[in-house]
Amino acid sequence: MDTTTTDRARVLEAADALFYAHGIQAVGMDRIRDAARLPLKRLYRAFPSKAALVEAYLRHRDSYSRAALREHTDGIADPRERILAVFDWLHAWCGQPEFRGCAFANAYGELGEGAEGVHRAVRDHMDAVSEQLYDLAAATTAPDPRALGRQLHILLAGTLSLAAVQRGSEPALQARAAARALLDALPGDPLPPEHRTPAFRSAEA
Repeated sequence: MDTTTTDRARVLEAADALFYAHGIQAVGMDRIRDAARLPLKRLYRAFPSKAALVEAYLRHRDSYSRAALREHTDGIADPRERILAVFDWLHAWCGQPEFRGCAFANAYGELGEGAEGVHRAVRDHMDAVSEQLYDLAAATTAPDPRALGRQLHILLAGTLSLAAVQRGSEPALQARAAARALLDALPGDPLPPEHRTPAFRSAEA
């Protein structure tokens, strides 16, 4: 691994932690330089501007967050149980102390459409998540898997927003119940009894 690649990895790691915890506008390049333990000149050699770094941060987070979700669901045989597992995964993530909501919604809320690279990265992430959920829906008996995928995406996005505001994972329970209702309404046998109630309980319960 060459020096520039190593530097990019260090800067991205520092930026990911700082941007997600504190917001993009609140974190300057000097702070990222200190966290990455790199001279400012090498930081700018790796990323020529803060805008370029923010877009790279979002692309990096997109890659590993969708991979983590895929890893969580891929080993589950039943297509409907695989969909419910999405909300199990959200429940675990939203309950972590460092959870601060959706990084993409946060970035868009801070910077809006004026930051073209950020807007593009956010849009690409949302499209990719939508496709990931469509793939899960397409494996069910849904007569319109595209519509089911969009409904699941709304549940996922709503979970992240509410969990960030409420500082708890309870919204994932409610979203899971809503997803279960959608799945129970599909043609074919309903979900087994053990899946008709949440497979977990919130800390508040």
